[in-house]
Formats: sequence, structure tokens, C-alpha cells
Amino acid sequence: MESAAPATVIVAIDGPSGTGKSSTSKAVAAELGLRYLDTGAQYRAITWWMVTNGIDIDDPAAIAAAADKPEIVSGTDPAAPTITVDGQDAAGPIRTQEVTSKVSAVSAVPEVRTRITELQRAIAAAGGIVVEGRDIGTTVLPDADLKVFLTASPEVRAARRSGELKNSDVAATQAALVQRDAADSSRKTSPLKKAGDAVEVDTSDLTLQQVVECVVTLVGEKRVVA
Repeated sequence: MESAAPATVIVAIDGPSGTGKSSTSKAVAAELGLRYLDTGAQYRAITWWMVTNGIDIDDPAAIAAAADKPEIVSGTDPAAPTITVDGQDAAGPIRTQEVTSKVSAVSAVPEVRTRITELQRAIAAAGGIVVEGRDIGTTVLPDADLKVFLTASPEVRAARRSGELKNSDVAATQAALVQRDAADSSRKTSPLKKAGDAVEVDTSDLTLQQVVECVVTLVGEKRVVA
């Protein structure tokens, strides 16, 4: 293991789906002895709760009214991250295609973003954490010690995600990714975008280990500068 990062360091890793955010973030956190937070899982969790409780996903007002109701708890061990909703393990249910297809609509509601952002900031407050998402460096943790924005070509991202989903229809997966990118990048509240001081890393032609080594090196450089 590399020498541990400063106990209070905060690393923000943003980017669209299929760029390797989760795998990279968990590996970096494990290698540097840091906690890990998957913020996308939190948005999936609140979306799953909305669906399960019959909230009309096409009614932003209904979503806003229910945003404070579910209790969402995130475990931050990179080796075994957990997420519960009202005490129930939600790690499996939040990854269904139904939730995936509705998470952008729920995430776009300002009251939802306010609620989840508060949870994220509370978890990150103690530092010593790698936080991955889509608006971490721009909105949630603008003062993070290191901001990384992962990118990859649409074709590579679709192939990766299709493999994860055991789905042979790469073209359909790519179309869904492009559609979600458009929705997340154009929303009024905390859109998906690269922070001005973020380091962009194109993962298209890199192995996971190469990306992890790159980020670990960047953390080390920040430590030296600090």
C-alpha cells in the first residue's frame, strides 16, 4: 500500500456513467486508506424510494414534497460500501433498469438535490474521503483538495456499461448513456460539468490500474504542494 494520504484530504471524482468513476474511486480510497462515498447510489436510493412508495416521477412537486421522507444511510468502507433506505439494504434494488431510467428526473428536482447534498457534505465533513459523483467538484465540495473529472468516448463507455449489465445491445446502451448525459448536463440545478480547477483524465485507452495510479499520483502531488 502507498503511504496513507493526509487524514483530512478530500478527493472529488466526477464524470458521466461508464468512465470508471466507481471502480477508480473505490480503488484509490482503499490504496490511500480513505473512506469512499458513491453519491450516485444516494440519488438512486431516493429514486427507488419514490418508485416503491408510488410517487409520480413525472410530478416534480410530488417528488419535492417527499424529498425529506426517506432515511438514507451510506456506509463508506471502500471494500464493502453499503446503502440503506429506512433501514433496508438497497444496494441491489437501486441498480434496476427501472431506477436507472428514472434517476435523472428525480435528481433534477432542486429539493432532492438540496437534501442529498446536505447528506454528502455531512459525510465528507470529517475529511479522509474519496467522493464520486457528477457535481462534487462544482457544487457539493467546491473546496475539495483534489478534483478529478473522468471522461471516455461514448463507444467505450457503452461497451463497459453493457458488459456490467450483461447486455449485448451496446447500441441501445450508448443511446441511453447519451440521453442521460444530456439530461444531467442541462438540468438547472447542479448540472454535470467539469470544475474549472479539476484535472481531466480520459480513461478510454487506460486500464483501471493506470487510472488509479494517475489519481494516487495526483493526490501525492497535492500533498507535496500543501
